[in-house]
Amino acid sequence: MVLSKTASESDVSVHSTFASRYVRHSLPRFKMSEDSIPKEAAYQIINDELMLDGNPRLNLASFVTTWMEPECDKLVLAAINKNYVDMDEYPVTTELQNRCVNMIAHLFNAPLGDEETAVGVGTVGSSEAIMLAGLAFKRKWQNKMKALGKPHDKPNIVTGANVQVCWEKFARYFEVELKEVKLTEGYYVMDPEKAVEMVDENTICVAAILGSTLNGEFEDVKRLNDLLVEKNKETGVEDTQVVGLMNCHDHLNLLSCVHNQHLSRWDTPIHVDAASGGFIAPFLYPELEWDFRLPLVKSINVSGHKYGLVYAGIGWAIWRTKDDLPDELIFHINYLGSDQPTFTLNFSKGSSQIIAQYYQLIRLGHEGYRNIMENCQENAMVLKEGLEKTGRFTIVSKDHGVPLVAFSLTDNSRHNEFEISDMLRRYGWIVPAYTMPPDAQHITVLRVVIREDFSRTLAERLVLDIEKVLHELDTLPSKVTEKLAADENHAVVVKKTALEVQREVTDAWKKMVANKKKTKGVC
Repeated sequence: MVLSKTASESDVSVHSTFASRYVRHSLPRFKMSEDSIPKEAAYQIINDELMLDGNPRLNLASFVTTWMEPECDKLVLAAINKNYVDMDEYPVTTELQNRCVNMIAHLFNAPLGDEETAVGVGTVGSSEAIMLAGLAFKRKWQNKMKALGKPHDKPNIVTGANVQVCWEKFARYFEVELKEVKLTEGYYVMDPEKAVEMVDENTICVAAILGSTLNGEFEDVKRLNDLLVEKNKETGVEDTQVVGLMNCHDHLNLLSCVHNQHLSRWDTPIHVDAASGGFIAPFLYPELEWDFRLPLVKSINVSGHKYGLVYAGIGWAIWRTKDDLPDELIFHINYLGSDQPTFTLNFSKGSSQIIAQYYQLIRLGHEGYRNIMENCQENAMVLKEGLEKTGRFTIVSKDHGVPLVAFSLTDNSRHNEFEISDMLRRYGWIVPAYTMPPDAQHITVLRVVIREDFSRTLAERLVLDIEKVLHELDTLPSKVTEKLAADENHAVVVKKTALEVQREVTDAWKKMVANKKKTKGVC
């Protein structure tokens, strides 16, 4: 859901030149009109306005897929009127989802027997998948604390400050404390050592990111797993405790003591947010241990609509075993024709994206996905090398991770990354500029996500356009520094460090951008 707001208060009507062939009067902008209009007029009015949207192929801010093969597009259109939740009416669609879940579970090395089916569900995106995984962790923790007779009203999750906003939503909506590991300049992912230090008895899980939104870097899930294994051992039954347990007066009491000691082990689990990296790591870095090969990884989410190569609207939540998904969270309904188990936050949803995901999995296979990911990585290197040759940028992203390039100006004393982002739009490119989370918020970066449909030719063209923008900016006075200089004319001049100047410039531009975005609106 997006909070709606009015984009303009200059006119409350919608007009279209071509629609005048069918209607001469304007249409109200925010209320339904009393009369109907011809279908041709409705189409033309909407089409005219949509021309002002950006080109999805040139939207380099987004990880979401913007191109699929025509054959897949046909399948999407053919299934656009199918409601996925009607499982009894559309059993084949349900079977395709189950096949996808099992394929992805095997891709993530779930410990499944030959005849064992995977535990997972298709979701609207990784945000819903994360909510479901978080609820499973919270319920398992609550059940354990209740069995121990301990308070169960203050759960927490440990994450890095680089997590996507959906983790903050989960924490706020479902009353879970979010304990964030702060970032530092030059290290923009969660530090495993610092994360484990934050873990306590009320930690329902530690969330690791396989592909940070900020710079594409993979967090060290194996190191996190090993550290947690050691910390969990510290809370378990030691050999020296066995003597104490033998003080129990009878066999039943001894079993009860051992059971309670076992329950009291923290066993803090890991959830891997592989929204971006889940369809990359298995093909580019097959030896990297980040998935269910690690014993404490209990659930993984992945976005099918990112590097799963499906249009927006599909994510997946996969659990290690059935024991990791509490039965009480699964609902059973029968009013659609048969008993149907369901574990989702949404109910009705389209079937198209599930069918598209199945198409990509069987169409591409390991070979196809590997070729596409390698091509994306190569194009990222072309862009990175082109930016480095300008001598004007510092590369913030890593070569090992999601194929993207995050970069900062080496010298932003006169002009900054927000100006570059703004001027690139004149050439059609949508390249975001943003500040890092705490405690690296004084760092501003630009980021280009390399998707399947971003070719080497486009990478080379983008470098040329960035060079043009830099040349234009070099001929212009700095608005920010002029403003700062004007302010200093009325105060005692104090020499500032380079870091202080950088922070002032960043803060000034953030305020300017925020003021531009201020509009009156309604929900």
